[in-house]
Amino acid sequence: MPKLMTGFVRASGYANKVRRVLFAVTRGKVEPEEVVRAAAEVNKAIFEKLQELGVKKEDVVRISIEFDIVDGKISWEYDTLNIEVYRKEEEEKLALAMEEVEEMERTLEEVVMELENLANKLKEVTDSILSLVERIKQEHTGLKLKGE
Repeated sequence: MPKLMTGFVRASGYANKVRRVLFAVTRGKVEPEEVVRAAAEVNKAIFEKLQELGVKKEDVVRISIEFDIVDGKISWEYDTLNIEVYRKEEEEKLALAMEEVEEMERTLEEVVMELENLANKLKEVTDSILSLVERIKQEHTGLKLKGE
């Protein structure tokens, strides 16, 4: 079953996005007049749902709905209508939260780099110790044993 998915769009521009996406999804499958009719029909249902949800025009929405094409006509499956709403006020909170997450990631990267540097220094010290142990063994015992 075909599905119309708008992606993220401001609520004020959902109708144009629905129409454009529907044209793209049905290209070559239905007449353009039918696309315009079906887009108007579904946009009316979406508008009513947006009002029920109290969506403001500056909010961001993502809409999806399944449909069928029967005898050249688009038939909407309204029970599959899904509208995700991202409110402007929540965007500001989300932006702050994302800043905190990004700062934590930067701090984590710095700590990981420090640990990598320390690990490299420890490896150098370990290699030096093993080399010294090997030299002492050779000088004092005449053995050529490798330190592990």
